[in-house]
Amino acid sequence: MTAAEPLAAELSDWRDTVRRFLADEVEPHYEKWEKDGIVPKSLYLKLGAAGLLCVDMPDEYGGSGAPLEFAFAIHEEAARLGYMSLCSNMMMHSDIVAPYILHLGSEAQKQKYLPKMASGECFGALAMTEPGAGSDLQAIKTSATPHGDGWRLNGSKTFITNGQHAGVVIVAAKTDPKAGAKGTTLFLVDTDLPGFRRGRNLDKIGMHAADTSELFFDDVPLGPDAVLGRVGNGFGHLIDELPRERLMLAVAAVAHAEGALERTIAYVRERKAFGQPVSSFQNTRFELAKIKTDVEVHRAYYEKCRRLYAEGRLDVPTAAMIKLATSEMEGRVVDACLQLFGGYGYMTEYPISRYWTDARIQRIYGGTNEIMKEVIARALVGR
Repeated sequence: MTAAEPLAAELSDWRDTVRRFLADEVEPHYEKWEKDGIVPKSLYLKLGAAGLLCVDMPDEYGGSGAPLEFAFAIHEEAARLGYMSLCSNMMMHSDIVAPYILHLGSEAQKQKYLPKMASGECFGALAMTEPGAGSDLQAIKTSATPHGDGWRLNGSKTFITNGQHAGVVIVAAKTDPKAGAKGTTLFLVDTDLPGFRRGRNLDKIGMHAADTSELFFDDVPLGPDAVLGRVGNGFGHLIDELPRERLMLAVAAVAHAEGALERTIAYVRERKAFGQPVSSFQNTRFELAKIKTDVEVHRAYYEKCRRLYAEGRLDVPTAAMIKLATSEMEGRVVDACLQLFGGYGYMTEYPISRYWTDARIQRIYGGTNEIMKEVIARALVGR
């Protein structure tokens, strides 16, 4: 038995645990949550109790200290089944916000937030995007000005995943408007502070249950202990954490495409046209062959990037490449799968339609794919 075999067996058992949780606690309710436009807070407490939040966080902060593969497996199983709204919420909480706090936070900040995040008591959000600043983070207007020994936060954010349920929000704000990239600072903002206000839960074309909100800050008082990382180094901190965020989007993209393919294979075997299964037609068979090849090639590249991240070697340009490649692949695959369903693929009662609408955002959030191309090009030939 090789050293990898016990881990593979444990990971297989873990995936079974995740699938059982999704079957028991998510599948019976997911359609309602999609119609409601939000996942209930009670589910996050159940996820925490089952040990499915922040699993690769150290034991002393409420996590399991599990290898990275165990964290990724949760999102793969959710995405494969078409629960992209839940996948997005959990990724933001466990695999974006929690690592920010783990990597940048003081011991007091880690002790304050991470155990409650692991239990599901406190849900996390990251607020960068503004009405006038999306992928261009240096254009943000939200400001934090010195006040006594602390700060006063003013401004607004939009398209914020987990905005409705968040108990803590990492907010990017200008602390020195004249300093360019060196004038941005990250703050940990508790959502019960005076002056903090949630806006409406935004109505999207897909991923309906992934609450996406406007957030407003009106002279929110922040103590000196609200700074996350170093004052003026917020942009650098964001760049440092982007590889994991974009790798997480690749996790979801590959698994989502695999799930769409699985559903499509099952459908074309059962569906008949002209007296024979749709799977018997050459066009169907060739399309499925192309789709399978596309998925497998990108699965292999994702696995390579996952290993690079685990070794601390996934750089920003490579993370941009995996996000660009897998999200484009996901769009191609899901669209081709829907086409094989024919008219039924356009009906909302067929899950493939949700795969299609949910996949579209992957080329936009986490930095648009146009920005990914620019990041890659700069690494190749400079500005």
